[in-house]
Amino acid sequence: MVAVAGPHDAPTAAELIESVREWLDRDVIPSTEGRLRFHARVAANVLGMVEREIELGPGQELAHRKRLEHLGVADDVELAAAIRAGEFADRAVELRAALAESVLDKLAVANPSYVNPD
Repeated sequence: MVAVAGPHDAPTAAELIESVREWLDRDVIPSTEGRLRFHARVAANVLGMVEREIELGPGQELAHRKRLEHLGVADDVELAAAIRAGEFADRAVELRAALAESVLDKLAVANPSYVNPD
């Protein structure tokens, strides 16, 4: 990986998050039980979500803006208002496709196994 010049040295924020998540998965979770183990799993899952959002977020943001633009709305608030007003009654297939893509993007961050079960 080529380093990008910036104000901070290595490791990157993403690398730090990955290290903490791996430590939780490798050392903390196996050596704890009960409530502490549950909270360590939650913390590891949250860090995994942050890692995926850092990695996928910029591309997903661009795709989301393009979907909104294609639907003719500026943002999610405007989209919701247009849906409530029935403005997509004749474009239901197109709207469902755009919403499905948005949901898949969210799942790719929140829990990729829901999108690509192994």
